[in-house]
Formats: sequence, structure tokens, C-alpha cells
Amino acid sequence: MRLSILFLPILSLLLPSFAADSKPLAPCTIFSPSTNAYFDLNPLTVLPLKDHKKAHKDDRGESWHARGYGMGTNFTLNFCAPVIETKEEVVGIKESQLKNVSAFYEWKGKTYSIGQTPAQLYFRGKELSLTYENGSPCDSPLTSEPPPASKHDRRKLNDHDDDDDDDDDDDDDKDDKKKNGKGKKKDSDDDDDDEDDRKSRKGSSRDDVRRKSTLISLACDQNLPTGKAHLSFIGASPDQCTYFFRAKSLAACGGVKEPPTGLGAGGVFGVILIIFLAVYLLGGIAYQRTVQHQRGWRQLPNYTVWASIFSVLRDIFIILTSSCARLLPRRRGYNQLPGNGGRGGRGGRADDENRLMDQLDEEYDD
Repeated sequence: MRLSILFLPILSLLLPSFAADSKPLAPCTIFSPSTNAYFDLNPLTVLPLKDHKKAHKDDRGESWHARGYGMGTNFTLNFCAPVIETKEEVVGIKESQLKNVSAFYEWKGKTYSIGQTPAQLYFRGKELSLTYENGSPCDSPLTSEPPPASKHDRRKLNDHDDDDDDDDDDDDDKDDKKKNGKGKKKDSDDDDDDEDDRKSRKGSSRDDVRRKSTLISLACDQNLPTGKAHLSFIGASPDQCTYFFRAKSLAACGGVKEPPTGLGAGGVFGVILIIFLAVYLLGGIAYQRTVQHQRGWRQLPNYTVWASIFSVLRDIFIILTSSCARLLPRRRGYNQLPGNGGRGGRGGRADDENRLMDQLDEEYDD
């Protein structure tokens, strides 16, 4: 039982640490699965302005920008948060979701989203990446001209056209040979099937819309100060549906997670003291009541010692209060009224006592 009492303070200190480790990670933070290093990209997040003013002197007043070499436009994005620039209209994005746009570009007077929050932060081996999804539809490319088809694609198209021509010739021959109404009925059935296929493809394309996305590869750069990053555009997929960027920053170097701020040294000492007093009182009362068969105040452990200490403190309190009471001004009562001859009442009463004693002495001598 004594060992369990001694382990109580240790358990009280260990349990909060276990509870802190089980808490989920903060947004835009991650642990490396290979090195267990802690990565926090929140210093790169650009916060919106309050009353058109920066919260801190070194804060950015606009989102991050990347020059799109060979694309004819520049890109604007933020890390783990929406861009702080407000847009009234974005292609393919509902008005209620405009506040979630985290990356965009402008082309021919229109704004296209290339990803929205929430961001996905993950590792591929040792490479840290950040992705945005659910941007504008992919059928709205950055340029109005579609990407050129390759030779292999052209060959497939030509072959497909030839196959269609052959099929048409065969159909014509069949129509010439068949003069009854069966051939006409078959042709009408084929037309109905083709129309149904077109409708089904059109409906499925409306339901499943491919949308633009962004992938940001993060690299360590210890030469940059905290909260700064060098963002560059790498390229885009051939269908201009995915855009690739590379960001160098000190936040991508990783480190050790700071422990959560909890109780300080004074708080820990106070918790240990409270636990010790609780165990002392409960254990002492149980012992005095069951073993010593004490009742009332005598159930307290070391009652005589505490009683003597209390009496000493009471005496000290009485002495201090009496000493302070002498310094307080008193009210003038009848004993302080001036008597005969202009002297105080106490002096006049002493003279009366002396006079009475002299009179008694004279009578005794007679």
C-alpha cells in the first residue's frame, strides 16, 4: 500500500503526457514516417488583413505568386489556407465556395481556380507534398487552343475513320439487297441506340466533371528566414488539369515538435503537494479511527502536535492584536474628565486616596 501511495504523484505527472501525445495534429502539420521529424507549414500561411492592416510588421500583404513561364499568365496561391484576394466570380465554382479558393490564375479576363481547401499534406518517401483539389473544370484550359494531338493519335483517328467508311459501304450494300421493310426497321433501331448512347454519355459527363488540381513539392532551404518561401512554377499536365509547383522554405526542413504548454514548475509542485496532503489526511484518519478508535477531532493524524501549534498561533494572534489595540485612540470617558485644580481625573482620585489615608492615620494615632 505504501508503494502505491508513493507512485501516485508519478502517475499524475505521466498521465497528462500520454493524453497530450494522443491528441490529433494541428492543421498543416505532419510527422515524417522515415525520420519522425516534425513539419509545420503554418508560418507560410498568409493571413487575411484586418481593417486593411497587417497583424504584424513582417506579415505579407498578399498571397504567394509564381510566374508561369511559357503559360502566358501568373499563378497566385496560399499555403494551407484560401488566398486573401477576393474574387467575385470564378469559372466553375459556386458563389458559396469562392472563399475556399487556394490557388488560381487569370486568363482573358476570367479567373480559374486550380484548387481549394482543405489542403492535403503527405509524404511520398522523403518528399513532402501539398495538394489542392476541386478547382475549375478541366474542360476550360488555360489557352483557348487544345493541345496538339500526337502522330499516334492521328493514326488512330484516321484508322477509325476508315473503319466507319467501310461500315457505311456495307450498310449501303445491304440496303440495296434488302428491299423489304426489315432493313428499314433495323436502321431505325440502330439510330435509336446511337441516340441513347449519346444521351447517356452526355449525362455521365455532366455528373463526373474532372477538375483542376495543384501539387506543390516542398524542399528545405536553410538560407531563407522563417516565414519566407521561394515559389516557382514547374509545369502542367498535357490536358492542363494538374499544375506543379516547387516551394523552398525553412519550414520544409523539419524539426522537433515543441511540447504543449502545460503546468509550470510551480504548478507541478502544487499538484504534488495537494496529492501528498490528501493521502496524509485520508490515511491518518483511517488509521486513527480503525486502529486507535479515536473520534471527533482526535481522528486527525498527530492531533496533539497540530493542537499545540494552533494554541501557539492563537497566543501570537492575541499578543499582536492587544499590542495594536494600545496604539488605537480611545474615547474620553468619565475617568478622563479633568478634576479639581485643572488636573486629570486619575490624578484627582489619587489625591483623594492619599488624603483619606492621612485622615485614617491621624484617627489611629488618637
